[in-house]
Amino acid sequence: MESVVTVLLGISMVAVLAVLATGLAAFIAGGEFNRKYANKLMRLRVLTQAVAVALLLLLLLLRTFGPTGG
Repeated sequence: MESVVTVLLGISMVAVLAVLATGLAAFIAGGEFNRKYANKLMRLRVLTQAVAVALLLLLLLLRTFGPTGG
C-alpha cells in the first residue's frame, strides 16, 4: 500500500509542477490564452496541491501507524 501511495504522490507532484509551469508560461506570454485560462489554471494548481498534500499525509500515517509502525 505504501508503494502505491508513494507512486501516486510522485505523479501528483509532477502534475502540480506541470500546471504551475503552464500557468507561469501563460502569465509571461499574456494574451488571450492567459485571459481565458489564468483563473482556471490557478484553481487546478490549488486542487493538485491539495491532492499532493493529502497523499503526503496519508503516506506519513501509513509509515507511522502501519504494520511495522507505532
